[in-house]
Order: sequence, then structure tokens, then C-alpha cells
Amino acid sequence: MKKVIDVVRNRAIYVFLLVMIIFFSIMNNNFLTANNILNVAKQVSIFGIASVGMTYVILTGGIDLSTGSLISFVNIVAAYFMVNMNLNPWITILLSLVISSLVGFANGWIIAEIKMPPLIVTFASQTIFGGLAYMLCNGRPISRFDDAFLKIGQGYVGPIPIPILIMIVCFAVGAFILIKTFFGRYFYALGGNEEAAELSGINVKRVKYLVYTLSGFFAGIAGIVMLSRANTGQPNAGLGYEFDVITCVVLGGVSVNGGSGKISNVIAGVLIIGVLSNGMILMDISSYTQMVIKGLILLLAVGSDCIQQAKLLKTKTATA
Repeated sequence: MKKVIDVVRNRAIYVFLLVMIIFFSIMNNNFLTANNILNVAKQVSIFGIASVGMTYVILTGGIDLSTGSLISFVNIVAAYFMVNMNLNPWITILLSLVISSLVGFANGWIIAEIKMPPLIVTFASQTIFGGLAYMLCNGRPISRFDDAFLKIGQGYVGPIPIPILIMIVCFAVGAFILIKTFFGRYFYALGGNEEAAELSGINVKRVKYLVYTLSGFFAGIAGIVMLSRANTGQPNAGLGYEFDVITCVVLGGVSVNGGSGKISNVIAGVLIIGVLSNGMILMDISSYTQMVIKGLILLLAVGSDCIQQAKLLKTKTATA
């Protein structure tokens, strides 16, 4: 019995996901259908892709509030390249990802070198690139893209939408980096104790450069997928997405204090947000109520993490 309880406790996020699926299936007959399940996965693909980079940032004890604005900025930059400059879609994608990665690198450089708080740096970045997106398009949407580009967000491989496949690949790469590379170990070490990590020989500054660069890179991929899905570049396309992404990551068990968390649980966190949003829409719950519920979930997730960290600290103190 104790083993069963331990398994349930360790997989609580998946148990919660299963309970939600059962609940919404009972409340609406259209929920548990193949089309709707694929629709849920497609809807959360943007959050899922961006959550990989955010996981790295939060693991190191940081935060990236620029994710939503960077998604919007990439939307406009890529659209501008293709429509106004007639660039090839694949060159556009490459340039857009380079730009988003450089923005992430700039955030990491300021945080590491000037030692400004990540909250302030990324909030400033959020404001700057949100404004630049409007300036570049004069507040107007940009559309009319090549069919080859539209396949990224609207195409299928068999019955599976391509955005879902891109999200799966991003999660696989993200998990590989955390589990199989020394960089992944550095992320955990930095989040656990930055001073101890530095004393052990880890180049803390370079790790921060890498973490925020990766966050920018994955936000760029999310922006490209969103642009292709919507078939129009909007300067406010990613507005507020950073909070949804943070909710997915924290709900997935990544500690806001850094040092602990797994990509596999983040996947569950992403699916929970997707199932919750879709289920509430099917139940005709207003968007304002949905905002309140999502805010409460984030509060509960962070509160639970803080309580667990306090218990862990108390246990360590008692042992010492």
C-alpha cells in the first residue's frame, strides 16, 4: 500500500490530468473525441514549445517575462521578411530564430555581467520588443505567405498536425539536453546553489548566456509556428503568453527557486492547461472566469512548491 501511495505522490501531476480528463468527459460528450484531443494538443503546441526554454530558465532560479513579446516580435519580423522583403521562407525562419536567440543572449548577458535581476531585465525586454513589433508593422497585421510556409502550422503528417510533431521534437531535445548533457547538470547545479556551482568550476556566466539564449530560441520557434497557423503576423500575437508558459512549467513541478524539475512533468503541466482551457470553453465558461481559474492554479502551484521547499529545508536542518 505504501508503494502505491508513493507512486501516486510521485505521479500526482498525471493523476490530476487524468481526473480532469474524466471530469470534462462526463460534463461534455464532445470532449473525449479524437478530433478534440488533437485540437487540444495543437492549441497547446505554442505553450509547449516555449515551455522548454522557460524550464531551463526557471531551473537556474531565473525568470523570462520576454517570451510573449518575443513570440509577437518573431511573428512580425518573419512576416515582414517574407512579405515586404520577399525573402525565401526557410531563410526567413533561420534569420528569425537567429534574432530571437540573440535577444535571449542579450538578456543573459545583462543578467550575468551587470547582475541585474532577471525579472527587471526580461520585463524591460518584454516592453522593448513588444514596442518594436508595433513599430515595424505600424500596428497593422501582415499576411499573404507562401504555401510552403503555411504547412508548418497548418499541415499534417498522416493524421497528426505538424505543430504537434514540432512540439514533441522540442520536448525530446529539451529532455535530452537536461538528462544526457553536462549543460543540463549545470542548469540544476546553478539553480540549487549558484555560489557552490561557481566554486565547483562551473562558468556561471556562460551557463546564463546559454539558458536565456535557448529560451529565446524556443520562443522563436513558437512564434514561427504561431505565424504559420494564423496566416497573419499580429504585433500582439503573443500577448500574455509568458504567464501561460510559466504556469505550465511551474504546474509541471519545476521549482520556482530553481534546482529541481523534469521535462516529463512539464509536458503534463502543458496538457493540463490545454485540457482545462478546452474543457472550460466546451462548458461555455466565460474568458474572464477562465483567467481567474488559471491565476488560482498558478497561485496553488507556486504555493505548493514553496511549502515543499520549506519542508525540505526543515528536514535538512533537522538532519544537520
